[in-house]
Amino acid sequence: MGKHSHRFVEEYKGLVGFGLDRQTDEYTITYYVQKFSDDQLMKVLRSRMSDSDIQALAEMLIRIMKTYLSNEEYHRYFLKEDDQSENT
Repeated sequence: MGKHSHRFVEEYKGLVGFGLDRQTDEYTITYYVQKFSDDQLMKVLRSRMSDSDIQALAEMLIRIMKTYLSNEEYHRYFLKEDDQSENT
């Protein structure tokens, strides 16, 4: 089994929508991001996206990770490295 998981989108049964309350917004953004990163959807989208859209999306994702993740968290949760010291 791979290191990545997208179980939330498969199991969540609550409201999907923004603006009701913080918890619903958090669940909805998780739902949207997991749906967005689906392999089949990304196969369709990535070839259609403009260079500027690809760059804008990448810059937004990198900015969010730099803002909200420590270096250790980045290695653990994004890179899925078991022990950061092995890879530095």
